[in-house]
Amino acid sequence: MSKSRREFIKKTAAGTSVLMAGGILPGFSAASYRRIYGSNERIRVSVMGVNSRGTALAMNFARQVNCEVGHICDVDKRAIEKCKAAISDRQTLQPMEFTDIRNSLENKDIDALVIAAPDHWHAPASLMALQAGKHVYVEKPCSHNPGEGEMLVEAAQKYGKALQMGNQRRSWPNVIEAISALRDGVIGRPYFARGWYANNRGPVDLIQGAPVPDWLDWDLWQGPAPRKDYAGNLVHYNWHWFWHWGTGEALNNGTHTVDLMRWGLGVDYPTKISSNGGRYRYKDDWETPDTQVINMEFPGGLAISWEGRSCNSKLVEGTSVGALFYGENGSLLIKSGNNYTIFDQDNRVVGEVKDNDYVDPLDLSNPAESLDGLHIRNFLDGILHGESLNAPIDSGHKSTLLVQLGNIAQRVGHSLELDPSNGHILNDQQANQYWRRSYEPGWKMQL
Repeated sequence: MSKSRREFIKKTAAGTSVLMAGGILPGFSAASYRRIYGSNERIRVSVMGVNSRGTALAMNFARQVNCEVGHICDVDKRAIEKCKAAISDRQTLQPMEFTDIRNSLENKDIDALVIAAPDHWHAPASLMALQAGKHVYVEKPCSHNPGEGEMLVEAAQKYGKALQMGNQRRSWPNVIEAISALRDGVIGRPYFARGWYANNRGPVDLIQGAPVPDWLDWDLWQGPAPRKDYAGNLVHYNWHWFWHWGTGEALNNGTHTVDLMRWGLGVDYPTKISSNGGRYRYKDDWETPDTQVINMEFPGGLAISWEGRSCNSKLVEGTSVGALFYGENGSLLIKSGNNYTIFDQDNRVVGEVKDNDYVDPLDLSNPAESLDGLHIRNFLDGILHGESLNAPIDSGHKSTLLVQLGNIAQRVGHSLELDPSNGHILNDQQANQYWRRSYEPGWKMQL
């Protein structure tokens, strides 16, 4: 390894130590935060969808200096009470409760909406919030389909509000350093990236004809999606595996690593995408693939491959989640946490940066609270001080689109030829039917 690369890695490790010991992590004292940000500025957020991930986000926003959770919004009455209890020791303000997000957005005291509702709600709720004059923090994926993502990019420009997607690794210090090292040639010219996600999920059988629970507003849960009868075992998590509401493992977890790989290779839109896989493990009601490999080709001789295994948890490179970059002079591995490892062409470790913050990628609600606080802080500082967002919607849409296109290729059963200037599908009427979706009357997204 060259002297310049050794020096870069040394500087990387030192710089990261300063960041991780500094005041941007939640453990830093409130007094120190106030010296940095000023105690008179305050953002009040409404959190939508708090059964699981939303409660984790509400707790994280509540612990940020200059931020309060003013509203809790959910169609499940039990989730609201659970979230209120969870944040009660992090703020003195008692949040207002809402079932219908539209009522929350009418309130002038709310500055931003945090969205952790199901995927079919992400883009419609984001647009409603922007139109109500609110900033938006939306969990990945930013949209249910490509057309919605394009509309959000346009809406953010039109309404002039901060719109950040929750691909939190964009704000993790060591991951930022890893991408910087990659761009600076630490493994020579990178030309291929491989990512993966592995879990061991069980079978899913819906209970048709089950009564709607008294704690659930089923009509509002469906919101913008065309109406279907309630089925048991769908709410609150298994909707991920049904195309009407969810987007499968590819967008549920693949969005994170695909974003990392797109970022590392410095690519935007591909020229070609293919997908192979299916529902292989069980014979049940699950619709989306439990086993899937999406391959993407980009201009300039660059490629990305993502592998999803929802029902077989065999680790790759010792981790259930990861991204591995291949270059002329070696490879660079980013595992599930805030760390990376550099290998030479003989597979010897020539550089390694670790972090003591534990990340559990299989924790559905809160895999990395302190690190995620960095991404939330970046969003808040974008609002308060005009700082550049680490994951603005134009970037978030591009990464979301890549896996959406993979799902479209999977559903039509053939590869897609694409326009590398915007990612649009070329000369394929069958595939283009999935570019947008139909909406329940009165819920169609309109700029």
